[in-house]
Amino acid sequence: MGQHSRRESDPGPFRSTISDDHQFFRRHLQCRDIFEKESDLVWPFEKIEGLDRDDTREAAYEIFFTSCRSSPGFGGKTALTFYSNRENGEDGSGQPVAAQTSMVKRALGLKLLKVPSRRTLSSAGSGGLPSPVSPGSSGGFPVSCTLPPAKPRRPMTSAEIMRQQMRVTEQSDSRLRKTLMRTLVGQTGRRAESIVLPLELLRQVKPSEFNDPQEYHLWQKRQIKLLEVGLLLHPSIPAEKSNPSIISLKQVINSVESKPLDTNKTSDVMKTLCNAVTVLAWRNSGLDVCHWADGFPLNIHLYICLLQAIFDIREETSVLDEVDELLDLMKNTWGTLGISRAIHNVCFTWVLFNQYIVTGQIESDLLCASHAMLNEVAKEAKSKKEGNSSSNSSLYVNMLNSVLRSMVGWAEKRLLSYHEFFVRGNVAQIENILPILLLASDILSDEENGATQDSMMSSNDRLDRYIRSSAANAFKKMIKETNASYAKSEVEVDAREVLVGLAQETEELAMKERQNYSPVLKKWHGTAGAVAASTLHSCYGQVLNQYLNDVTTLTSDTVEVLERANKLEKVLVHMVVEDSADCEDGGKTIVREMDPYEVDSVILNLLRKWIHDSLTKCTEVFERVRESETWNPKSKQEPYAQSAMELMKLANTAVEEFFRIPVSIPEDLVQELAVGLETLFRDYMTFVAACGSKKSYIPSLPPLTRCSRDSKLSKMWKIRNPCSYGLEQEHQTIHSSNEAHQNPQSNLPPPRPSTSRGTQRLYIRLNTLHYLLTHIHAIAKALSLHPNPRPFAATSHFEILVSSIHAACQHVSEIAAYRLIFLDSNFILYDSLYVGDMANASIGSALRILKQNLNLMLTILTEKAHVVAVKEVIKATFDAFLMVLLAGGSNRVYNRSDHQLIKEDFEGLKRLFVNCWEGLKVEDIMDKEGEVVEGVIALMGESTEQLMEDFSTLTCETSGLGVIGSGQKLPMPPTTRRWHRADPNTILRVLCHRNDKIANQFLKRTFQLAKRK
Repeated sequence: MGQHSRRESDPGPFRSTISDDHQFFRRHLQCRDIFEKESDLVWPFEKIEGLDRDDTREAAYEIFFTSCRSSPGFGGKTALTFYSNRENGEDGSGQPVAAQTSMVKRALGLKLLKVPSRRTLSSAGSGGLPSPVSPGSSGGFPVSCTLPPAKPRRPMTSAEIMRQQMRVTEQSDSRLRKTLMRTLVGQTGRRAESIVLPLELLRQVKPSEFNDPQEYHLWQKRQIKLLEVGLLLHPSIPAEKSNPSIISLKQVINSVESKPLDTNKTSDVMKTLCNAVTVLAWRNSGLDVCHWADGFPLNIHLYICLLQAIFDIREETSVLDEVDELLDLMKNTWGTLGISRAIHNVCFTWVLFNQYIVTGQIESDLLCASHAMLNEVAKEAKSKKEGNSSSNSSLYVNMLNSVLRSMVGWAEKRLLSYHEFFVRGNVAQIENILPILLLASDILSDEENGATQDSMMSSNDRLDRYIRSSAANAFKKMIKETNASYAKSEVEVDAREVLVGLAQETEELAMKERQNYSPVLKKWHGTAGAVAASTLHSCYGQVLNQYLNDVTTLTSDTVEVLERANKLEKVLVHMVVEDSADCEDGGKTIVREMDPYEVDSVILNLLRKWIHDSLTKCTEVFERVRESETWNPKSKQEPYAQSAMELMKLANTAVEEFFRIPVSIPEDLVQELAVGLETLFRDYMTFVAACGSKKSYIPSLPPLTRCSRDSKLSKMWKIRNPCSYGLEQEHQTIHSSNEAHQNPQSNLPPPRPSTSRGTQRLYIRLNTLHYLLTHIHAIAKALSLHPNPRPFAATSHFEILVSSIHAACQHVSEIAAYRLIFLDSNFILYDSLYVGDMANASIGSALRILKQNLNLMLTILTEKAHVVAVKEVIKATFDAFLMVLLAGGSNRVYNRSDHQLIKEDFEGLKRLFVNCWEGLKVEDIMDKEGEVVEGVIALMGESTEQLMEDFSTLTCETSGLGVIGSGQKLPMPPTTRRWHRADPNTILRVLCHRNDKIANQFLKRTFQLAKRK
């Protein structure tokens, strides 16, 4: 052991001065510090105040050496017989060995160092400095000193490699070795976990081992700070602040700030320190384990320093070939530092990732190694989540999340602006960074369980976000540079020049994206180029819209800007379609996201304004006339509403002036004008057709009752009006009625029409709608004469409007007809026809008044409105006739023999329509509409027994009862007002009006209908 100590303290060939040793390491420290200052990677672990990186590194080496003291190369009899397999293919005994391979580097995808190992020492000593290299050698630092003649060299031990890698001086190493030798005298089996190393160093190291008292005091303060951090600030097992040991330790710490600690065995301060540290380090622990360096984040800071030692001190982008040996040795520190395999994987992942960054991001193998370790972390995290791992502590979870956020934050910053961070030669680095980013994001997402919106994003969504953000940032940078250029030159900004130049730069940026970035990103996002092109299209569109908001007139500059924008848009859309060719929808989704620039519509902005003003003027006229319209025609020659004439005049003028504008008018503007006019006409049509509903004129149905053959009402009518009034006299009445109108010299004076003013105004509304139709056809023809009409020109839109107007005409005609029949002519039809005795209820007078009303209607209506008006009048008249027969109330009763008279009356009614409307061919209309009436009249001629049988059969069929059994009653058929001879309700009503004893008893027995009063 003594010989070994002397060998370790032998100065060796480089031991000229201690300052040379410090100077060499200082250069490397400064180099690393520069990288750390330039790096924007967030330190994922908590910072420790008062403990700098040099202190942490020396403490880590001390723990490492102490934990590995029994390993080959760290002391003992085997120290000089342990060799790494490096040079000459020989082991320590001089025997050839196989070429060295590193399982760790192979697993991580790291290359072995190409040059022979430089970690050799002269046989004369073990000074920890590397041998000098020539200035031309890569990664080396020349050392200016006079060298003695070359001596045989031997491979360095792992202890020597770690001392060199961690830049620990021989003086510090010697102090550590002496301390361990003194501490472990007679305790060779003592575990490292049972040693409070800073306390032992304070007890064993003497001031004489330092150059001056100030250096010794600084060294003492470092050891005391380690104890403070490990036991007070960040202990693994927290203690109460009132703990006497904590108070005592704090007092010692405060005293060391002003003067060195008296480490004599008889010193009261030293005794207090030893007692306090022993109590705090050994509380709640086993007999052979103490806790002074396993509290977070101290343990992680120390372990990170150890892991960073695997990188070549001369070429920091390279990992030592001895990494397997070093990592195995570092495991010995896990007990002291409280490190587990899972925590080691997280730390190692971060160290590899951080090393790639601080060394200038030039060695992609470090990223690949970090990704390989991250896969191990992912497996561990998944195992933990499934409950198959012992690493369920909150420390591991919090540390994992913090490391992942740091890595994700750094990578996302670059991916969100990859146009800025990856240029020319380093674009391929995206391919290495992106897998790490996506995997880290997935792990973080699983850990956070979708706690944030970002954590729920899929990989494809993340890529989409990165592409859009980077393209937008690159575009903003171009604008910023343009603004700076104008600000520097103090020249007035030329909007045309700026927009045209920006379009050119945007196109170049899109080409750069397609050539450089899209091929790489396409491996993860199938439409990367399309997304970037879509984003650039949107960015330029926003600038273009800002420019157009200030444009009031059409100039050559505006045209140039818009044409250049149109060209850019075509290029970008082509990129989208081309890049999305392999997608299911062929890129239609992305294309739909792109808001078109609509260059043609912008060029004709003044025309749009003109259209808007014209339509606004027409709308204002419409709003004004709507309030004052009275539906009184100007003259018999113009039986239309005045508002329609004024409105259509304005519309015709607008169309004529529109086509006189001396510019090339595109079809879309013609379409816009047509749509505006259509909206105007539709609003006016709605105003004209807003005249109520026919239901307001149809009387409600009276309740069903049964009539008795011997009722008092029947007897009174028979006494007052003997049944001498036959069919011949009725025919004479009808004939006289027709003759009075055909022959003006007849003795019968013609009755006056009973059409009200309200009904006549409805006729004017109907005329107005047809007037609207006529002018709409003329305007549609003018619009269709455009030089380049499209298949869906204005006419197609007006066709929809025309259909709506026809429906409105039918609606107004229907209301006018039902008002005419059920209101104006109600006193001659529903109120009086067949009331009391059939023989004295003549239809003749009703036909004469009805004929006058029909003639007046034809006089007021224009010829084009006749057909639809006649049709609706026929329907309304027949509906009224049916109500007389089926819903006449208690004042009407019919015998079976009356059906012939009713049939003759109905034929007379039909002849009236034919005679009044010759030339309109109303026979087909009457046949269709009169079929129901004739069926009901036929029912009235059937026997009561037959009606009862038909009613029972149809009621069972329609209600789904089938055959009615004994004791069952027929259900009351619903009233639908759709009269028909096969309708049970229709047959029931015929029975209710049948003056027959059998019908009376049937209704009483079946439905308990009340008798008429």
